[in-house]
Amino acid sequence: MMKLIVDNMSCQHCVNTITKAINAIDPKAKVTVDLTKHEVDIEGGTISQEAAIAAINDAGFEFVGISY
Repeated sequence: MMKLIVDNMSCQHCVNTITKAINAIDPKAKVTVDLTKHEVDIEGGTISQEAAIAAINDAGFEFVGISY
């Protein structure tokens, strides 16, 4: 599982946008977004960390770091 910290997320539209951005690259990835913790969890699939970060940034959000 990959846990990414992402800024600029505040609503369900943000959740949908990030989910679609990740699933466009890897449709099998399960994406869970926690708005209160500013975390994006990605499970399964084969998306690389670099590709996930690029997709999030390209969608207009800001990758901040990795959560452990």
